[in-house]
Amino acid sequence: MLMEKHCWAEIDLDVLRANFRLVQAAAQGTPVMAVIKANAYGHGDVAVAQLLESEGAAAFAVSNFTEALRLRRAQVMAPILILGWTDPACAAALAVNTITQAVVSLEHAKALSYAALHAGVTLNVHFKVDTGMGRVGFAARDDMQCALDEMEQAYHLPNLAPTGIFTHFAVADSVDAQDMAYTQAQYACLMRAVDGLAARGCRFATVHCCNSAGTFQYPQYHHNMVRAGIILYGENPSGETPLQGLRGAMKLKARVALVKQLKQGDEVSYGRTFRAQGPMRVATLTAGYADGYPRLLSGQGVVSIHGQPAPVLGRVCMDQTVVDVSAIDNVNMGDEAVMLGGKGGDSFEDAARKIGTINYELLCAVARRVPRVYVQQGRQVSVVDYQEGE
Repeated sequence: MLMEKHCWAEIDLDVLRANFRLVQAAAQGTPVMAVIKANAYGHGDVAVAQLLESEGAAAFAVSNFTEALRLRRAQVMAPILILGWTDPACAAALAVNTITQAVVSLEHAKALSYAALHAGVTLNVHFKVDTGMGRVGFAARDDMQCALDEMEQAYHLPNLAPTGIFTHFAVADSVDAQDMAYTQAQYACLMRAVDGLAARGCRFATVHCCNSAGTFQYPQYHHNMVRAGIILYGENPSGETPLQGLRGAMKLKARVALVKQLKQGDEVSYGRTFRAQGPMRVATLTAGYADGYPRLLSGQGVVSIHGQPAPVLGRVCMDQTVVDVSAIDNVNMGDEAVMLGGKGGDSFEDAARKIGTINYELLCAVARRVPRVYVQQGRQVSVVDYQEGE
């Protein structure tokens, strides 16, 4: 397949592998469920799943039915858990494809049970317990007795096989004393639910609560599964909770389309927000906000060309960005520019900090029109272009 390197995301499989091994070490022997929702945080779900399955990932977590089905169609065989709500109409397809579904309420459990019963299938489920995240799950934080009663009912519904129970920490990536106490309270709440259900004869093979930060900040909470997400891709959950040794696996790259001289007074891009104060050399790059380079980085982003910083001038456009290359020698049409993740320019974390968001969002925002180019030992080994088919 011919791929024009116009704008692309370069993903280093060796770095992904090394990050996973760091996570395994932090998990201290506890099986790792790799979270690869949102197209593996922009890195490409199938390629990441196949690599991590070969590295020993015990299971995968995704957001929805479509994401799970993509993995099964790609012959990913490890257990898959859908973390959020799924339409009960999908119960038969979930069971046929051996996909485990999170149950988020008694109403949801009853609907899944009814659909599975009428389809003649048994569906594996994990009960989600809301211990303080406040999104979905049996509301154990607010009314433990009610939550236990509802989960006990759900446990005994026909054609559901409850194989796990879990919660999600809200502030495990914070070292603030109040936040740490909150995480401890969430864990205690989950344990009261697990123990309360066990006293009623409802037991689960798998208990899990540790997200990325929890995996290395709270090893005492590992139980028999941890869920690693952002750290797999080499990014830290927050500045307060770094896992030493991580390396970013993705670089968002583009090409230099044009190099030219500006005269004093020349203006750049929409809104004329940049005006040259004197003669300068600029380059126009073949990527913009439609590719995942945020428009909010207008006038404050820094890309990398030849390993040196090139500040963004004026507004980032949909498909193009102009940068200052006055201080960089020998910049020519066709040269590579690293928009995010390159030496000398902004990392995903740097860019996120500048625009008041998080590295997760910027990784996930890399557009599907951007091909994913996978490299190993410095050589390109495969390409996924969603516009051309995989």
